[in-house]
Amino acid sequence: MQASNRSIPSLPPLAALLALSLSAALVAAPASAQVATVSVDATKPVIAAGTVPDEATKAAVLGRLRELYGAQRVVDRIEVDAVIAPPNWRERVVAMLGPDLQQVSGGELKIDGNSVRISGQVGNEAERQQVTSALATAAGPSYLVKNALRGGGNAKQDLLDQALADRIIEFQSGSATLTPTGTAILDEMVVALQQVGDQQVQVIGHTDDVGRREANVALSLQRAIAVKAYLEGHGVAADNLSVQGFGPDRPIADNTTDAGRARNRRIEFRVL
Repeated sequence: MQASNRSIPSLPPLAALLALSLSAALVAAPASAQVATVSVDATKPVIAAGTVPDEATKAAVLGRLRELYGAQRVVDRIEVDAVIAPPNWRERVVAMLGPDLQQVSGGELKIDGNSVRISGQVGNEAERQQVTSALATAAGPSYLVKNALRGGGNAKQDLLDQALADRIIEFQSGSATLTPTGTAILDEMVVALQQVGDQQVQVIGHTDDVGRREANVALSLQRAIAVKAYLEGHGVAADNLSVQGFGPDRPIADNTTDAGRARNRRIEFRVL
């Protein structure tokens, strides 16, 4: 039989991949009366694994991890190969390795090309959103950040998180006027806030990134004020509530999609 002269097509190269094992418990944030923290063993290693496109990327990642956790705790299992990475991947990955990750234990940060997934345990919902927001900001709009973090350890914060249940308190477009759907959710939050008692709670407004930042910051604050006024009008003590507006600065989803922008237009309740 004559051998075929046809060449066998080569497989496309794999995408760059970095996976950090956070099950080797990371350092928790300082304990305080305001924020519950995760109790962890700071002696366990942080494992870095995956395939990156060059030695410079590997060195940058390991250097950043050693800054965060100490050289003795970082275990290097990163390989270098001819993989495809998005533009400026090294810079984006290093930027995502920020101090907010130190609030996470028992999980993993996986950066697969421009897809990012964070899992593990944090102290409460406020920390969960903070970690995800920092990742999304560092990654930029071309990356999709998936949040699989679990919050816990603060019973009063958990009560508010469960009452809100990841729902979006809606307003009329471009205004601080609540919709009927928004007020229906707030009626449930009234009950939860009354159960929280005299604990201080901050009402925080967030927006997407459409339009000028200054206008969005102002709108997010106006919406937080509108929520506070509604809650006060329905029996929540005014002295227990404060407001803050971050505008587009703390996204939890991709602002390049309609669904992502809708998730970023939200009200957050943080127990202080």
